[in-house]
Amino acid sequence: MDPTRAFVKSVKRVVVKVGTAVVTRSDGRLALGRLGALCEQLKELNTRGYEVILVTSGAVGLGRQRLRYRRLANSSFSDLQNPQYELDGKACAAVGQSSLMALYDIMFSQLDVTSSQLLVNDGFFRDADFRKQLTDTVHSLLELRVIPIFNENDAVSTRKAPYEDSSGIFWDNDSLAGLLALELKADLLVLLSDVEGLYNGPPSDPKSKLIHTYVREKHQTEITFGDKSRLGRGGMTAKVNAAVCAAYSGTPVIITSGYPNDNIMRVLQGERIGTVFHKDAHLWTSIKEITAHEMAVAARDSSRKLQILNSEQRKKILLDVAAAIEKNESEIRLENASDVADAEEAGYERSLISRLTLRPEKIASLVKSVRKLAEMDEPIGQILKRTEIADKLVLEKISCPLGVLLVIFESRPDALVQIAALAIRSGNGLLLKGGKEAKRSNAVLHKIITSAIPDTVGGKLIGLVTSREAIPDLLKLDDVIDLVVPRGSNKLVSQIKDSTKIPVLGHADGICHVYIDKAANINVAKKIVKDAKTDYPAACNAMETLLVHKDLAGNGGLNELVAELQKQGVQLYGGPKASVLLKISEAKSFHLEYSSLACTIEIVDDVFAAIDHIHEYGSSHTDCIVTEDSKVAETFLHQVDSAAVFHNASTRFCDGARFGLGAEVGISTSRIHARGPVGVEGLLTNRWVLRGNGQVVDGDRSMIYTHKDLQVKA
Repeated sequence: MDPTRAFVKSVKRVVVKVGTAVVTRSDGRLALGRLGALCEQLKELNTRGYEVILVTSGAVGLGRQRLRYRRLANSSFSDLQNPQYELDGKACAAVGQSSLMALYDIMFSQLDVTSSQLLVNDGFFRDADFRKQLTDTVHSLLELRVIPIFNENDAVSTRKAPYEDSSGIFWDNDSLAGLLALELKADLLVLLSDVEGLYNGPPSDPKSKLIHTYVREKHQTEITFGDKSRLGRGGMTAKVNAAVCAAYSGTPVIITSGYPNDNIMRVLQGERIGTVFHKDAHLWTSIKEITAHEMAVAARDSSRKLQILNSEQRKKILLDVAAAIEKNESEIRLENASDVADAEEAGYERSLISRLTLRPEKIASLVKSVRKLAEMDEPIGQILKRTEIADKLVLEKISCPLGVLLVIFESRPDALVQIAALAIRSGNGLLLKGGKEAKRSNAVLHKIITSAIPDTVGGKLIGLVTSREAIPDLLKLDDVIDLVVPRGSNKLVSQIKDSTKIPVLGHADGICHVYIDKAANINVAKKIVKDAKTDYPAACNAMETLLVHKDLAGNGGLNELVAELQKQGVQLYGGPKASVLLKISEAKSFHLEYSSLACTIEIVDDVFAAIDHIHEYGSSHTDCIVTEDSKVAETFLHQVDSAAVFHNASTRFCDGARFGLGAEVGISTSRIHARGPVGVEGLLTNRWVLRGNGQVVDGDRSMIYTHKDLQVKA
């Protein structure tokens, strides 16, 4: 839990205010999906024992939409030729209020929750007896697990200009929510908006940053506000005023977006979303970490310093990193042992603990791979192509780093070393976010690696992100971060792709196939199948589906393959054909990544059926054919559209180190930029350098283009 959200652990009574911009769509109609998600969240809170009070807007907008429709339905053709006059706001409120409450009642009834309506006006709160009765009524409702729904009664409001007048005890539903939070002694007020929180500039401006914690002494004079809400009469100004008033009177407030279907739950779980207002916020500055933007900019600045160094200087950094890891092996293993012990105590699976553990041989292998990267040919500044554009006008295509990489990886501390070494070799800045299970291992490795980077470059070249809550901020930095590489589960990769404008390189699944052809050497097939499944079952290049030619079902070959896998303790699941023939459980799906000692087996008619199966259910990662028929093998190699396609070799060979790349940041199933194991080359792009002698275009009147290829200098 983020330390600035620790107070939510003691929350029992919560007021939630939902604005017009959240409950309605851009065309003024109700956003039924968002309303449904809101009701489901409040129902869940009610079930968990929270006391929930809802303050809702939207009645005027809903009433206006209904009255406009009624006028249209009752209008003659001549009426339609006349300009529409503005509908009376109080009439809209009267019509909309009953409709809005009817909708809430229907939705809550479907969830087996009872709701109640309370309409209030500004003047009521001047009466002490009313305030006491209001408090008593709400307490009674909450004891009965009823959700009170408040709204200002705009239909009979005495304001001279109800949508502009801000006089009185409260002046809109934001200030009403703040007032109720104080009056009813709520532990938290959540203001749902159409943006993610309070920004230091217009939310639509890419340079604007979300303010996670509002400090009045700092932000009151720094922030200017734009227009009010598109539909209601509030906007961010009204929300901030209400939040400041409530927070500094004792009720913490969080402003966040009402568009996601789980933000209220995330707020109460202590996640770092939205903007928090708290009377003690000024005391929290001591626990503030470097912001995501500052970390990314620092990595970019350091990467530019790294690129200035010559090849030998960059090579020396890698050799120093290798030496530092070797020298501090005992410290690394000590911290890693603590991570492993915590993982075992928490009951994590053996596959995760295996990935987490840094044994002496693994550390030695890491040191070796870093030194191998250091000895590779210089990748930066290489002239890839030279072209004479015209006389004494020469164009060069030159390799260069991508810029700043954000790599989110699983609980494998060895991955941190590989990725950091690749970033240094390719001249890129790097931000790393590893799995929480490896936090001690990652921290010590990061400290050792960055301490080996000279001051002329700076240790900020490689930043270590320690909080999961920082990831959403980093994913917005498309002006600083150039590539995101997520390593991990299908769910993680998909979430990252859906959450950023930054290019994402990676694979969402590792569903690798091995096809055993009728012309396969069965002993070779058994050896490959055994290795592809059991060498490292949790790896993304492990076999998940075994496809077997139908002829092997009749000559004993299939039985030998099944026996070999069962001898290794592999749990087998069958497709429709194999499950019947082998009398095994049918697989839930062909598109399934087990990441354990389990796999799917199915029988196919021929190589073309195998190819069709792979294209329909595979993930374009790594697929293999085992056969002695070279013609069939070439058909498979040419037609299977995957990042890596093998003949008579285990899928486990799909690895950066095994390919001779030194290391890898991951395996890409993308078709743009890099595909397969991504080493140094995949972290480079190119730029164009044009060397001239005063030439100008001048409408191409005097320019004679030659476009002649020139020899690239060694």
